[in-house]
Amino acid sequence: MKHPFARSLTSLVVLLAALTLTAQAPQQSGTLLIAGHSGQAPTVQINGRSYVDIESLARLTHGSLSFQSNQITLALPGSPTNSPAAKTAPTGFSTGFLKAAIEVMTEIREWRVAIVNAVQTNNPVDEVWVSRFSRATRSKLALASAAIETDADRSAFQLVTNGFNNMQQLSDKYVQRRKNLQFTPTNSFDNDPLDQKVLSCAQGLAALAVNNQFKDVPSCH
Repeated sequence: MKHPFARSLTSLVVLLAALTLTAQAPQQSGTLLIAGHSGQAPTVQINGRSYVDIESLARLTHGSLSFQSNQITLALPGSPTNSPAAKTAPTGFSTGFLKAAIEVMTEIREWRVAIVNAVQTNNPVDEVWVSRFSRATRSKLALASAAIETDADRSAFQLVTNGFNNMQQLSDKYVQRRKNLQFTPTNSFDNDPLDQKVLSCAQGLAALAVNNQFKDVPSCH
């Protein structure tokens, strides 16, 4: 299907040999206006025919010109060569999502460090201060969700969410021990499978950020 402008421009012959035509017959000047576009392009009438300068026409329609051998192509906005569908879809992580995801992982790291320090120094893992880390991380997670733009963002967000859930389980585990008045050895994190999973997931997500390319991280499941 022709572009809407194509039908309206078929009667306009591009003035490529203006000097020759001008010498052959008297001419009258005028202007070309296109509905929906601001501005105008100069025209001349020679022997009853209207001619318009191709560069002025391109500027008026916000189009672009390309030259190849003896052929000139005028690409108009919305034509197949300029349509969004013809453009390559973005790959990798968007800048906004990557920044937000890194902030989520930073919150998770600080959350874990606080619990580890409490256990190793025989201090209570109290629900009051632990919940502040959980809320802060959940807030950052919401920002990451809002920043999703690419398929890679969408896939990585699920892994980041899983990383948050794993950390929440680890946190709940030690908070519950405190509630149950269970003794927690200071070396509890040395052989804690859930803690190792949290660490491995964080390392895998960090590698994704460095490579700017999505790849599944099994430890985040």
